[in-house]
Amino acid sequence: MIRLREATLEDLPTLLEFEKALIAYEKAFTPNLKETDFNYYALGSYIQNPDIAVVVAEDQNQLVASGYALIRENKIYKNPAQLVFLGFMYVVPEYRGSGINKKILDYLFKWGNDRGFSEFQLDVYAPNKSAIKAYKKAGFNFETITMRLNTEE
Repeated sequence: MIRLREATLEDLPTLLEFEKALIAYEKAFTPNLKETDFNYYALGSYIQNPDIAVVVAEDQNQLVASGYALIRENKIYKNPAQLVFLGFMYVVPEYRGSGINKKILDYLFKWGNDRGFSEFQLDVYAPNKSAIKAYKKAGFNFETITMRLNTEE
């Protein structure tokens, strides 16, 4: 049975492995990720910050998925002034398609709603069709699309 909970520092080694797997997966979607080791997130700091929710899904005491929510300033020309930004949505391959991502999203929506927020945003690579499908199913819609051009490629 899948159980959701807030992450702890004891979870950090597994979460860092999730992050490595996520970066490796996303390298197929963009040619300009660095080849050297890097991190997307400051997960240790996120876990310790009460204004950020890092949530994990467990199955039989094994971590199988993750996600986070943090409060961020919106663009100066947009309402509301602040929003909840979601990231680090990762599900281990054997558990994909089982609804865990939706459970994590619902947990994070409640976390944001409980703090008075109703605006949620996230980033997703345009070629990542499975993630786009999952986020659309959860109610997200496109707002903008970032395009890139590198004249040296």
